[in-house]
Amino acid sequence: MSAPRDDTSSDESADDGSRGDTAASPSGSNDGLGPDAQSGSRSDAPAARSNGPPGPRSDGGEASDTGPIALIGRFRRSDHGAVVFVRELLSSAAIVVAIGLLLFAASGVWPPMVAIESGSMEPQMYKGDLVFVMEEGRLAPDVAHADTGIVTYRAGAEAGYSKFNNPGDVIIYTQNGDPGRTPIIHRAMFWVESGENWYDEANKQYLRADNCGELANCPAPHAGFITKGDNNGEYDQARRISTVVKPDWVRGTAEVRIPWLGWVRLYFSGAA
Repeated sequence: MSAPRDDTSSDESADDGSRGDTAASPSGSNDGLGPDAQSGSRSDAPAARSNGPPGPRSDGGEASDTGPIALIGRFRRSDHGAVVFVRELLSSAAIVVAIGLLLFAASGVWPPMVAIESGSMEPQMYKGDLVFVMEEGRLAPDVAHADTGIVTYRAGAEAGYSKFNNPGDVIIYTQNGDPGRTPIIHRAMFWVESGENWYDEANKQYLRADNCGELANCPAPHAGFITKGDNNGEYDQARRISTVVKPDWVRGTAEVRIPWLGWVRLYFSGAA
């Protein structure tokens, strides 16, 4: 009885060995296998590959972790101190640029903000204030002089129009039309025509002269505005700060004052 059991055991061992060779053969050897066994071996291999994790592709189809998109992603997610600092710096710069572009779109002039460098407009504006400037033709009231878009002190007083607590517009203009000089921010007082003797129509308390001949820029060398700082005792033209201000020398009108913020700009420009 032990002999049949030995034969059966021997047959089962042979079958097990055949199956083991089929599963383990890396070279696809045909030894001891018929066509059916070979076919079975090939059909099992793709199934095993399809169920397992994907391997690296030889055709370059996998995304590279060193490409621009991957590097940007790593930059955004990094917690490294230097990277976080640069990221915050770039974000702040982007916000500043965006705000500047929005202000430019609203004002129509560049730069849309100017810093006050002196006390000539006190108490309406102080040194270190930041002032938002708008193109003079935008939203110009009906009492503006001709097509300049600027309301003078005299016209504003008659019409009840005021800016910064006094009649008329506060304008930003270049001295004598020279773009290389620091712009002046003063109030437009009244308009004069070319060759006009404006001594007679000026407020005498803002003059240190007894007649036009003693007054600088009189008669008017050309048409334009007579201007003055609210805190100054004389007209700009009487003090020779500038000749009569031509309309095309005007960069815009002052609209909004923001206290203190101008000190940053003054510091970097050396005017603080």
